[in-house]
Amino acid sequence: MKQYNAIKAKYPDALLLFRVGDFYETFGADAVKAAGILGIILTKRGAGSESEIELAGFPHHSINTYLPKLVKAGQRVAICDQLEDPKQTKTIVKRGVTELVTPGVAFNDEVLVSKSNNFLCSVYFDKKQIGVSFLDISTGEFLTSQGNAEYVDKLLQNFSPSEVLVSKQKREVFKDTFGKDFHTFYMEDWVYQSDYAYETLVKHFNTKTLKGFGIDELYEGIIAAGSILHYLGETQHNKLQHISAISRIAEDEYVWMDKFTIRNLELYNSTNNNAVTLLNVIDKTISPMGGRLLKRWLALPLKSIDKIKQRHEVVRFLTKDTTVLQKIQNHIKHIGDLERLISKVATGKVNPREVIQLKNSLEAIVPIKTLASNCNNESLKIIGDMLQSCEVLREKIKETLNEDAPVNVLKGHSIAVGFSSELDELRGLSKSGKDYLDNMLKRESERTGITSLKIDSNNVFGYYIEVRNTHKDKVPLDWVRKQTLVSAERYITEELKEYETKILGAEDKILAIEQQVFAELVVWLNQYIKPVQQNAYLIGQLDCLCGFAQLATHNHYVCPIIDESFDLEIKDGRHPVIEKQLPIGEPYIANDVFLDRTTQQIIMITGPNMSGKSAILRQTALIVLLAQIGSFVPVKEARIGLVDKIFTRVGASDNISMGESTFMVEMNETASILNNISNRSLVLLDEIGRGTSTYDGISIAWAISEYLHEHPAKPKTLFATHYHELNEMTETFGRIKNYNVSVKELKDNVLFIRKLVEGGSAHSFGIHVAKMAGMPQQVLHRANAILKKLEKSHSSEALTDKVKTLADDMQLSFFNLDDPLLENIKEEILHIDIDTLTPVEALMKLNEIKRMLVKKKRM
Repeated sequence: MKQYNAIKAKYPDALLLFRVGDFYETFGADAVKAAGILGIILTKRGAGSESEIELAGFPHHSINTYLPKLVKAGQRVAICDQLEDPKQTKTIVKRGVTELVTPGVAFNDEVLVSKSNNFLCSVYFDKKQIGVSFLDISTGEFLTSQGNAEYVDKLLQNFSPSEVLVSKQKREVFKDTFGKDFHTFYMEDWVYQSDYAYETLVKHFNTKTLKGFGIDELYEGIIAAGSILHYLGETQHNKLQHISAISRIAEDEYVWMDKFTIRNLELYNSTNNNAVTLLNVIDKTISPMGGRLLKRWLALPLKSIDKIKQRHEVVRFLTKDTTVLQKIQNHIKHIGDLERLISKVATGKVNPREVIQLKNSLEAIVPIKTLASNCNNESLKIIGDMLQSCEVLREKIKETLNEDAPVNVLKGHSIAVGFSSELDELRGLSKSGKDYLDNMLKRESERTGITSLKIDSNNVFGYYIEVRNTHKDKVPLDWVRKQTLVSAERYITEELKEYETKILGAEDKILAIEQQVFAELVVWLNQYIKPVQQNAYLIGQLDCLCGFAQLATHNHYVCPIIDESFDLEIKDGRHPVIEKQLPIGEPYIANDVFLDRTTQQIIMITGPNMSGKSAILRQTALIVLLAQIGSFVPVKEARIGLVDKIFTRVGASDNISMGESTFMVEMNETASILNNISNRSLVLLDEIGRGTSTYDGISIAWAISEYLHEHPAKPKTLFATHYHELNEMTETFGRIKNYNVSVKELKDNVLFIRKLVEGGSAHSFGIHVAKMAGMPQQVLHRANAILKKLEKSHSSEALTDKVKTLADDMQLSFFNLDDPLLENIKEEILHIDIDTLTPVEALMKLNEIKRMLVKKKRM
């Protein structure tokens, strides 16, 4: 326990798994935590004594089952192993922490999700800017950037790190700026020093400067990145050859989407548990590398027309040549997670079966390289030429390892036959042992004339010859008696002892040689880290583009035209997610949208609730987004002037946990839009101002529309509203146009046609929606009555007067219902002369009314 306490003192904030014999044990508060998370039994050691302490443990071979559960629960886990063989020491076994696994630093396949990165992040607060860095230790991707709080917040939302490192002094600042939803770990302030960070990075990359990585000017970004490498050292992760480069997230290269937009458009997660996200619909990738890269592309859409067109050209080629598409996808199916496999090689955590998987994955790349190199498409040819066949690497693995090598090298049979003559000889000896013993038994039986001889072994004195008591007088003099049983005697011979030494020595030697050969192979593989990482990235790209081609073919997407204009022209646009959710056979109602900066800058969309205003707004943003990540889009045709910022303010959502009302959240998001618009922005506003009173709301919505119209940037805007008063803006502002989502009014119902047509809408049909929701009849009747009176006037004073005049009618009663029986009861009650009514007559009258109601109920 002294040893345990000394090690625990070094890792006070980690849950310590302490190896004792064949178990990992936890003690005290750690045991209580572990038992709760893992569902294992909590016991006590030294119960009732002063040294009483809680205890919970599990077998050491179950580490891969229990460790992921602890890490997923947000625990930092220190694994303390025995550092020497217990047989070699007479004192207490030396122990030490061999690895510290945290939510952001994990290699275990059970912790990691194949199509998602597991980012460790560090945030550094300076006076003017914030530095931020992301590292996925399982793939070797290392990124850094810097900017204001809004930009860093967006990156945190995009990359959703599993763990965030922050200076202890900035604990409260971080929570106030970015909220409390992240797993955070607080480090000493001195780690966030520019000289120390720079030196740490330069030393790791073995360079003199960081200019080659294009991050030399990122003062805050470098400090954030340096602190990540420091943390890896602190958590016993020192083999980091696979982290071979660091790159800058260049803010000016990608479309800006603030965190509200990312959330509102439900790109890769949603606040609703069962909601289908855009990623669910467009992800046709097959490989883990492709899945992770697609998320990155979605988070960072391109602003370079040339790069976008390159992707479109590849997708166009693959949609036309479906044979090449199918062949490439069939080969990608056989490629494992190259990035994570080579990272395991670098960190020495790879097993024989994974090395075989690495070899098989690289073999599947060879036909892809041939196919891509011979394609009639420039971008595919470049990918084909850049793919490395890694022939020497594959041959080396093939000649060293068995194709069906086990997961654990200690199980034996990892090394291929023919690789080591010494190993083959020892294996031969081990295998031929049974034949050797059979021959010896036959020979000795003939020599002694004892037909019932038996050769066996036990743990006490190894191999022996057993003779039944009836034959013990025939035993030769050169046999040495070792044990006497009730009905037999056991002997050993010189030959048997020699054989035993040979055979047992062979088993140990075989294991030692296999371990050594495998360790040497892993070290040798390290020289191929960069080529394999390059292959992984190229296969990821190819997988994404093949996925886009498959998506376009299956869902009838079209290649958009991207140009330098400021126009946005969509014909028959569809919402990529909603169209997949419709019942079979029900067509999606497609819509046209046209926006420019000269004639139709702002479209004011009115129309009833549930008619599809929000869907039109979202689909416009998603079409632009899909086009600029290189995908085809769900339209008949589209021409998109390059967009550099997408802003959406869709739907109302309380942020009560942060102490903000719906209206406050709405105003925060809208302010963020108005303060950041550019001439290539696309702004989508839905129901602005509905979080406050009607006239406040109308005033704010009007002022916002006016601001966007008069702003020098003239951003393209779609504004959905139920304030019909805003339709009047077209009379004053030339570039605002009214549209509405059409409906068909039937006698007492409404049919939603979901088609966007020119002109404003006069009704909202909210009461019809209430009816569809199953609102009680009396509420609907009352609402209609109030609506008719209110619609006669729009002015505030008149409105107040109207409401006052309605006060007498306000008592909702069941007499408002259109029911003849209730009308009769009403008449009965009104004609009663209460002054002349005796108590008995009153009771009889009440009983009569009751009978009428009971009769009605039975009917």
